[in-house]
Amino acid sequence: MECASLYTFEVMASNSLGNIFKLSTFGESHGEAIGAVLDGCPAGLVVDMQRIQDELDRRKPGQSHISTQRKESDQIQILSGLFEGKTTGSPIAFLIQNVDQRSKDYRHIKDTFRPSHADFTFQEKYGIRDYRGGGRSSARVTAPIVAAGALAAQFLENQGVYISTWVSRVHDLSLDKKGHWSRDQIESNILRCPDSQMAEQMIKRIEEIKKAGDTVGGAISCSIIGTPIGWGEPVFEKLNANLAKAMMGINAVKAIEIGSGLQGTFRKGSEENDLLESKEGEIHTKTNNSGGIQGGISNGEEIFFKVAFKPVATIMQDQGSVDKDGNAVTVQGKGRHDPCVVPRAVPIVEALAALVLADFSLMARSSRC
Repeated sequence: MECASLYTFEVMASNSLGNIFKLSTFGESHGEAIGAVLDGCPAGLVVDMQRIQDELDRRKPGQSHISTQRKESDQIQILSGLFEGKTTGSPIAFLIQNVDQRSKDYRHIKDTFRPSHADFTFQEKYGIRDYRGGGRSSARVTAPIVAAGALAAQFLENQGVYISTWVSRVHDLSLDKKGHWSRDQIESNILRCPDSQMAEQMIKRIEEIKKAGDTVGGAISCSIIGTPIGWGEPVFEKLNANLAKAMMGINAVKAIEIGSGLQGTFRKGSEENDLLESKEGEIHTKTNNSGGIQGGISNGEEIFFKVAFKPVATIMQDQGSVDKDGNAVTVQGKGRHDPCVVPRAVPIVEALAALVLADFSLMARSSRC
C-alpha cells in the first residue's frame, strides 16, 4: 500500500480503554474470532471463570424471542495471564470464537449504505469496509469487553465495591423506582427489569414493535455502592467524564445522565445542591443529586447514572438510501437483529463501569502518601 506521507496514512486506532487497568480489543463480527488483552491487573486475584462465562451468557445472542436469533456459545479461551486460578500480573489474553456467521445476509449491502449505520462514515474514513454484519463497528465486539469487565468486577468486589445494572426504560415505559437491585431481581425476566409488572408491559411493547418490522430504544440504569472517596481526577481524568466516554463508546448509545442529569437543569441551585452533614463521625450528603461524583471525584455516596440507547438501526422495512456512487436505492432489512438492544446491553454497561472504576482504583493509590 502506497501513501503520500505519514500524515495521510490511515490506521484504525483507539481500540484501548484505561490508563493502568487497560483493555485492548480486536476482531470483527464475521471474522474468525474476537478477543482482547487486559493489562495492568494486579497479581494474586482469584478469578472465578464461571462468573466470567455467566456474564458472556447474559450478553450473547439468541437468549429469547426479543433478541437476535444468531447462535453463539461465546465460550471464552484464556491464553495467558492466569495460573492456578489466579492472575499473575502479566497481560491476560483471551479469545472468543465466532461460529454462527451468515455473511450472505449482508451481500445486498456490499455497495449500499444502510441508514443510521456506520457504513458510510467507515467507508469514507478508511476507504474500505467489512460489510458483513458491520465488521468492527458491530456490537459483536462488545463480548470481549463483557469478559474483561467480569474480571474487573471481581477485582472491585475485593474492595467492597458492587455494581447493579438494569433496564429502566423501553420506549416510553419507564421504571422510576430507584435502588441497588439484586442480581436475582434483575434476572427474574428476559428483559432484565427488576419490576415484574413493568417488565411485562415492556416485553409486550417490544413484541408489538417487532411484529411491525420496527425497532425501539430505551435506557439502562446503573448503581454502584461502596466506592471510596477520592477516585477520579479534577481535570482531564474526571470519574464522570471517563464513565461517560466509556458508555458513549457502546453501539447505539446516545446519552448518559449522571445523578439528577437533565432534570437537575430545571431546578434552582438551592434545590439541586447536596448539603453536607456529619453522622457518627463521617461526612455524607443529605441528598445525592450529584450521583456520587463531585468535581470529577467520587464522594463516597452511591454512584448512579442512566445510559440511553437509540432504536436498532436495522429494521425489517424498506428504507431509502444511496449506494457508493450516490445513486438512490432502497435498502431492505435482512438478517438477525435485536428489536430492542437494552436487555442484552445490561452486562455491557456493567462491564464498562467496572473497567473504568478498576482503573481509577489503581490510579488512586498514587494520589497521596
